[in-house]
Amino acid sequence: MPDFRLRVFQAVARHLSFTKAAQELFITQPAVTKHIRELETSYGQRLFERRGNRVSLTTAGTLLLTHADEVELLHERLQNQLHALHDEAAGRLRLGASTTLAQYVLPPILPGFQAQYPLVELTLLNGNSEQIAEALLRGQIDLGFVEGQVKNRDLHYELLLDDELVAVRCAHPEKKPPESMTLADALRHPLVLRERGSGTLEVLEYALRAHKIKLSDLNVALYLDNTEGIKSYLEAAPHCLGFVSRRALLKEVAAGWLEIVPVQELHLSRRFEVVWIQGQPLSAQAQRFLTYTQRLRKLSR
Repeated sequence: MPDFRLRVFQAVARHLSFTKAAQELFITQPAVTKHIRELETSYGQRLFERRGNRVSLTTAGTLLLTHADEVELLHERLQNQLHALHDEAAGRLRLGASTTLAQYVLPPILPGFQAQYPLVELTLLNGNSEQIAEALLRGQIDLGFVEGQVKNRDLHYELLLDDELVAVRCAHPEKKPPESMTLADALRHPLVLRERGSGTLEVLEYALRAHKIKLSDLNVALYLDNTEGIKSYLEAAPHCLGFVSRRALLKEVAAGWLEIVPVQELHLSRRFEVVWIQGQPLSAQAQRFLTYTQRLRKLSR
């Protein structure tokens, strides 16, 4: 089994931060410092340059990182081959998903996958679509799930599910069901939107562009980095309007807290996609999970 100190070193090298490495590994920052000092003593080389709050790899650190990544890969291959002798699936699978997928789509299927493959160590990173793409390219995750319009030419995308964004606002139980409104009327409301880099905002931006409307033209009350925050804000702000996935509104609409408002001339369909590095074969665990998620499309029809 690889030295845990190498995992600590890799985490610091990825984040260039002792604090973030400690958060990733669920250990204290002093413990991170201790492991790095032990490695530096063992190799007789400084691995990081520390200047104030800035951390960077030394030449020795860069060399060690290359070999540490190779050791990790060899260890995973050994695990896979050993378990294959008994027809068992094991090893580590690092997933990453943009917010809507991480909160509403993937969690219901993860327990079933874990029950079928109990020896696979599963982690799920949550971020916006841009952050998930970056995590793939940096080798921090094995398989990503994103939404949005912008594509990276270094990544391969495949359809997972179709989705739709809808306009939503605080429900008014004493009133009739909401009638459709024109796009102009909808955009007169103070808007609560997802942050830059999110697939949700990209879809809205592309749709508005067809009407020659820019984000800078909108009356934005607030940008938030998660859908739950938008829903909670809207419940307390009866004059505001938000745009979120229909899949994220099932409980709130059923409970009468929020209501969907049809907006004329605005079509916000999008695709949830599985993504991995272009031209790079998937690990056995990632391929198993990809196959497993294909049942999502069947269940959603």
